[in-house]
Amino acid sequence: MRWSDILKIAWHSLWSSKLRTSLTVLGVAVGITSIMIVFAAGESFDRLIIGQIENFGGSDVFETEIKVPSAKSGTQSEQQNATSMAQGVQITTLTLADFADLLALPNVTDGYAGLLGQEQANYQNENFRALIFGLTSTYPNMNDIEMSAGRFFSEAEDQSLAQVVVLGSKVKEKLFGDSDPLGRAVQIKKKKFKVLGVAPERGSMMFFDFDDLIYMPIRTLQKKVMNVNHVQMMMHRVADVSRINDTAEDARYQLRLNHGLPLPSASAQNWMDTGKDDFRVVTMQETMAIMSTVTSAVTILLLAIVAISLVVGGIGIINIMYVIVTERTGEIGLRKAVGACYADIMKQFLAEATMTTFFGGLFGMLLGTGIARLIAWQAVAYGLDWEFAVPARAFAVAAIFSVLCGIVFGLFPARKAARLEPIAAIRRE
Repeated sequence: MRWSDILKIAWHSLWSSKLRTSLTVLGVAVGITSIMIVFAAGESFDRLIIGQIENFGGSDVFETEIKVPSAKSGTQSEQQNATSMAQGVQITTLTLADFADLLALPNVTDGYAGLLGQEQANYQNENFRALIFGLTSTYPNMNDIEMSAGRFFSEAEDQSLAQVVVLGSKVKEKLFGDSDPLGRAVQIKKKKFKVLGVAPERGSMMFFDFDDLIYMPIRTLQKKVMNVNHVQMMMHRVADVSRINDTAEDARYQLRLNHGLPLPSASAQNWMDTGKDDFRVVTMQETMAIMSTVTSAVTILLLAIVAISLVVGGIGIINIMYVIVTERTGEIGLRKAVGACYADIMKQFLAEATMTTFFGGLFGMLLGTGIARLIAWQAVAYGLDWEFAVPARAFAVAAIFSVLCGIVFGLFPARKAARLEPIAAIRRE
C-alpha cells in the first residue's frame, strides 16, 4: 500500500473522532509548549545577561573584587580569619594603591575603582535611603558615558575630597522632579553635596539599577561618608584582548605581593587562586562563559522536567490507541482478509499516532512562541531589557520530540493491531 493511501486513511480515521483527536493533540501540545517556553526563556535570559555584562565592561575588561579566603587550608589563625570574614567581617584589603599598581601593568590602558555605600539623601522635603557609588573620575571614559546634564567630577575634585555628586536619572526624579538639579545641594549624612550632573539612563545589571544611584568621588565617600580606606571592586581595560588572561594573572601576582599572600610554586596546578586570596580577578569573557554555562544547565534541567509531561502525554496516546484498536477490530480483520499485510496495518496505526503528535507539536510550537513573546512584552513593561528570542534548535527539538512520541508510543498498539488474525478479529467483532 502506498504511503499516500495510508495517510489518507489515517486522516479520515482521525477526522471521524474529532473530540478524541483534539484531546490527544492538546495533551501533546502542552508538553511541546513547555519545551518552547523553556528554550525561549533560556535564550532570552542568556542574551540579557551577556548584553548587560558587555555594557558593563566588554570583552577587553577584567574585574577585581573582594573575596573571602578559603578556610579549608592554611594555619589555624588563617582558617579563623577566613571564617570570621565569611560570618560578616568586612574585607578591607583592596585599596586605591592596589588600583594604581594594576593600572601600571603592561597591557592595561584604563580603569576605575568603586565602593558602594548607603545613606539617607535629602533635598528640601524629599528624602530616601540612597545607594551611593563612590568612583574614580575615570568611570565615564571606561564606559563611554556622556552626561544627560552637567558633568562628571574630575580627578582634582576626587583628590581634594570635594563634596560633589552626580545623580542617577531615577534619583534626580525622586529628589527634584522636573526641576533642574545642577548647582543645588543634596544633604547626605548631614553634609551638603553640590550636584554637578545627571547620568544618562543605563538600566540594570543583575538587578543592580545604575539609574537609582548617587555617584560620588571615591575618596570623598571613603573619608567623609563611610570612614573607610578600602575599595570593593576595580575594573581595568587592556590594549590587547588576546593577552587578557596573562594580564589578569599579572594582576593576581601583583595583588598577592601587595597583600603579603603566598605565591604558588612554579609546579602548582592552579595559579588562578591559592585558596588564601582575599580578592578575585575575573575577565568579562570568563564571566560570560560562566553565565552561559549556568543558563544551559538550568535549561537542560527544565527540559528534563518537561520531558516528564511528554511521557505522561505519551501514555495517554498509548491508551487511546489501544482503545482505537479494540474499537476497530472488525475493520482490521476485514482489511487483512482482503489482502492487507502486517506492514500495512502497522503503517496505518503508526501514521495515525504520528499525525496526532505532529499536529500537537505544531500547535505547541505556535502556542509556545506566542507565550514566549507575551513574556517578553511583560518583561519589557517591567523595565527589563528582555529580547524575544526562540532559537532554531527549539523548533528542531520540538519537531523531533513530536514525531518520536508518535512512533514510540504508537508502536505497541500498532503491533497489536497488525498481529490480529483476520478470522478471529471478524469473529470478535
